Amino acid sequence: MLHKFFEEGYWFEPKRFGYGAGLPIAWQGWALILAFLALVLGLVNVPDLDPILRWTGLAVATGLLIVIAKKRTRGPWRWRWGGED
Repeated sequence: MLHKFFEEGYWFEPKRFGYGAGLPIAWQGWALILAFLALVLGLVNVPDLDPILRWTGLAVATGLLIVIAKKRTRGPWRWRWGGED
């Protein structure tokens, strides 16, 4: 099943208004979002975790989410005003 996660294809649509990726259009995108949320909730709810480690983990997780979403978005990330491409 893991090989399906690495298949070519787009996981996100570009936003209609603004900059970046919109909602996921494939199950891989939803899985990525859920994994990110689970990691963030885990980092926030771990007691006695050093704040530097907590913030570093959150920054790394967010950076990875952005890199993967940008690579797997249909079309480039650019500012959009809502018109058709």
